[in-house]
Amino acid sequence: MSLDFRVEPGGVLSGRLRAPGDKSISHRAIMLGSIAEGVSEISGFLEAEDTLATVNAMRAMGVRIEGPTKGKVQVSGAGLRGLRNPKKVLDCGNSGTSMRLLCGLLAGQSFNCELTGDDSLRKRPMERITAPLREMGADIITAKNGTAPLKLRGVSELSGINYLMPVASAQVKSALLLAGLYAKGRTCVTEPAPARDHTERMLQGFGYTVHRAGSTICIDGGGKLKGTNIDVPGDISSAAFFMVGASIAPGSDITLTHVGVNPTRTGVIEILRLMGADITLFNHRNVAGEAVADVRVRYSHLKGIVIPRGLVPLAIDEFPVLFVAAASAEGETVLAGAEELRIKESDRIQVMTEGLRKLGAAAQPAPDGMRIRGGAYSGGEIESHGDHRVAMAFAIAALRAASPVTIHDCANVATSFPGFPLLARSAGLRISEVQG
Repeated sequence: MSLDFRVEPGGVLSGRLRAPGDKSISHRAIMLGSIAEGVSEISGFLEAEDTLATVNAMRAMGVRIEGPTKGKVQVSGAGLRGLRNPKKVLDCGNSGTSMRLLCGLLAGQSFNCELTGDDSLRKRPMERITAPLREMGADIITAKNGTAPLKLRGVSELSGINYLMPVASAQVKSALLLAGLYAKGRTCVTEPAPARDHTERMLQGFGYTVHRAGSTICIDGGGKLKGTNIDVPGDISSAAFFMVGASIAPGSDITLTHVGVNPTRTGVIEILRLMGADITLFNHRNVAGEAVADVRVRYSHLKGIVIPRGLVPLAIDEFPVLFVAAASAEGETVLAGAEELRIKESDRIQVMTEGLRKLGAAAQPAPDGMRIRGGAYSGGEIESHGDHRVAMAFAIAALRAASPVTIHDCANVATSFPGFPLLARSAGLRISEVQG
């Protein structure tokens, strides 16, 4: 059954909201809890299709996981060497995080296994993960074009390597660090620019020593993880839709509570502030090693900017909705250095360009970014190409559109933000769901 969003123009965002749990942290909590010794209690877990794919994969390898129930999950860890040979192919659905991080976690196991996903995931490149893992001694076979399914053959041991990442990527870094748990010696990853560091923080939360010197992160293989309690903060990537919405809709004033503000994830806030957004962070605190705050956003007159390249990896998942902010701003916004957007759930540069142009906005794509001239735009019918962040971004665009916006193929919104239409309606977005 297909699912479309229809959003009436106008609207004002207001009130207090809590965004769903952080997807990146939820994935990692399940994986590390599964290979820890003892029980881990997780609260605030994101109950979405992507994270449930990780839960199901770990269950298939013999890990006892109770829940999720209202965001609470209990994981009885099997220990570093306690995973069992799955009796079936591990289906990651639409989740690139599940596939890439599991590839690292499973590269050093003694059993054979296979990772697959839906049509979209099987088109996404995996060689940037599998190539360095092979350098460590992993035996991985991909499809002919370097995509899934991934077939991993059991090995007796991996060897630590020093790897200089050509492009900043939290998923590549995380996969290699997870493989490093099973490697002989030290595994070091050097990143060319900061990428989200949830894996390093959580390893330390599970009692595993992580060494950091400048841009290089190292771990020694063969240690132990100890079960722990984790309170997952709200996902800044989900909160970003409401940040942009409040920034572009006159009269808006919204507070987002318990948002994760890890400094490797706050690029969206920094970019919006450079555009003139009125964003205040308060009630700062630390929850299980992660920075958390409440975020108040009020309407302001945004202006176009040249987005600093250093902020690109800190906001890579938020660019679909940032493009909407740019289309609503005065003047021109220019993004470069974001070629990774072309290999997400969709080619987000091309898909967002097509959608913005259908609304009448001026958008010019580039191989590694986009140039957008802000101004008034109309409504229209948008193809999301099954990309959850594209669908939600164009729903937010309706706040400034001159007529209704209909977004097709929105079922995959459930992969990261189940309940988005309900929460958005409660905040003031005039959104309805149409099933066909």
